Amino acid sequence: MRFRRGLCLALLSSAAFACGSGNGGSNPPGNNPPSSGSNPCSSSSLTAAIAPPDERLRIEKREFIDGDSRYNVLNALALHRSRSLGSTGSARSAESAGGQTPGRSRDNVDVGEIAVVQDEGDLIAPPNSFDLRGAGVRFTRNGSGGYDARRITGTFRGTLGRQLTLADDDGTAAALTFNFPFYGTSRSDAFVNSDGNVTFGEADVDSSERNVARLLTGPPRVAPFFADLDPTAGGRIFVNAAADQYTVTWCGVRGFDSQRTINTQMTLLPDGTIEFVYGSESVSLSDAVVGVSPGRTGEFTPVNLSDQGPNGGGAAVGERFAARVQLDDVAVVEKFYRTHPDNYDQILIWTDAPLIQDAFAYESTVANEVRGIGMPVFDTSHDFGSAGRLRSYCVMDWINKYPEDPQQKFLGENNTVSVLGQEVGHRWLAFMEFRDHTGARSTQLLGRGDSHWSFFFDSDASVMEGNDIEDLGGGSFRTVGAVSRYSLLDQYAMGLVAPSQVPPFFYVQNPTNANPTRNRESAPQIGVTFNGTRRDVLIDDIIAVNGQRSPSVADSPKVHRQAFVFVSSAGNTASSSAIAKLDRIRTEWEAFFRNATDQRMSVTTTLR
Repeated sequence: MRFRRGLCLALLSSAAFACGSGNGGSNPPGNNPPSSGSNPCSSSSLTAAIAPPDERLRIEKREFIDGDSRYNVLNALALHRSRSLGSTGSARSAESAGGQTPGRSRDNVDVGEIAVVQDEGDLIAPPNSFDLRGAGVRFTRNGSGGYDARRITGTFRGTLGRQLTLADDDGTAAALTFNFPFYGTSRSDAFVNSDGNVTFGEADVDSSERNVARLLTGPPRVAPFFADLDPTAGGRIFVNAAADQYTVTWCGVRGFDSQRTINTQMTLLPDGTIEFVYGSESVSLSDAVVGVSPGRTGEFTPVNLSDQGPNGGGAAVGERFAARVQLDDVAVVEKFYRTHPDNYDQILIWTDAPLIQDAFAYESTVANEVRGIGMPVFDTSHDFGSAGRLRSYCVMDWINKYPEDPQQKFLGENNTVSVLGQEVGHRWLAFMEFRDHTGARSTQLLGRGDSHWSFFFDSDASVMEGNDIEDLGGGSFRTVGAVSRYSLLDQYAMGLVAPSQVPPFFYVQNPTNANPTRNRESAPQIGVTFNGTRRDVLIDDIIAVNGQRSPSVADSPKVHRQAFVFVSSAGNTASSSAIAKLDRIRTEWEAFFRNATDQRMSVTTTLR
């Protein structure tokens, strides 16, 4: 599955996050799951381990720098607004939530050109522990076209049905035997995915982060435990498609590269009711998204599923569970603006502790006015405290995971400034499809998450991935450069060159014999040889699908203003060595960016 083009990043309205009251968590008459007497997943025969997959696949899965930058903003807004939920699901004030009253920025300081923002319990969200072990949740249709969720007794259905054979990041069709009403659409097609969810219309076999944004922007989904699960490492998955219920059970399925497991069961009933139940002591995984979504949406209602009656309204509804602390991106940007003017295009956030789990760093685009680059036009900047100037922010995470020398290679082919180049570049890149040699619309230039260049695209060593590829003749190729610049195609998307200045470029179709093994989503690597068919592409082929870039090069800004922000965790004071290191990165980055754009654009990183 790929995230769809042209998806409007809808504003997550404050009204969508109001939680209604319920009338208890008892099971309503006539809708109780039949008692199985015991958890059918508890049998050791069902949870026996299977030999783990090829270690190469595990390494490949960990080498990614970031996720899909287009949808990170949805995840950030969902986390920020879910923090207002108290133990009863009602909104809390900032003071009772451990935060500060808006406008009271006590410890924000500037050290040279670095803005230091102090966490006072308002910037770093505490863990949200998984608290549904031995319990269940029932989603019932409401008058708004969506679902309300209520906690119920966690009783497994005893009939598991047939076993499915699923690999890591896999899905398979398993149709319903009745028409299931879901967000106003009748569904009988269903796909069971290894990652703890069932989708409608298509399977979801992507390997990107399992977060709220993916729950929203992917296909319509019912997710009892949306997490990175790997049934090839242990456990079983079953489906029982009966006339009166459709049940999928994940029995002792392990998390990816983990000994921890999940026992959960999902049941769809003909009247549109959805039930999730969870094992008790057997559930040891703790990071997941639990909820339901109509798909292709930007609206989400975060609820506390342990409450007796949260109201989901008409939007996607659910809860994000996390075993570790998380950075509240929205709160950081808002707090920065309390002591700084709204005249920055991009904010770069660094921290004094590791806070990112599923990526090395990431960018979130909060507004885009540029047409012709494969991104929708939208503006959520006001949700972050900007009146319209802010376009994106980058979370670079823990300063200590970067080398002292910003030019030192340490992450595949990357160094610190090239990683910055990729994250900053996501403001414009890399989302463009094109017209291929048959005249069809194609994504063959795109790689991971459809937001990076394909490994087999001759990207002229773009920081947006792909490689500088040498054509050896006779259908043979070799990668000779990586992550060192913005190509002329990149610069076209950035508004720095006219279409006439972009020369023809190429990608390799149907690549074979890659040594070492690579695929379209692989990270750049110098020295890889492979065979395939060269396909040349013109800028006219980009324009044929995306339209002309607007504003044109004549009207696009050539100075990109950024702020470097350092988040100091609660109880800590920003160390002088960390600030000095970050300032070195800042100055090296200015020079790198100027050279990477062939002197056509500059970044200004001063606070004054």
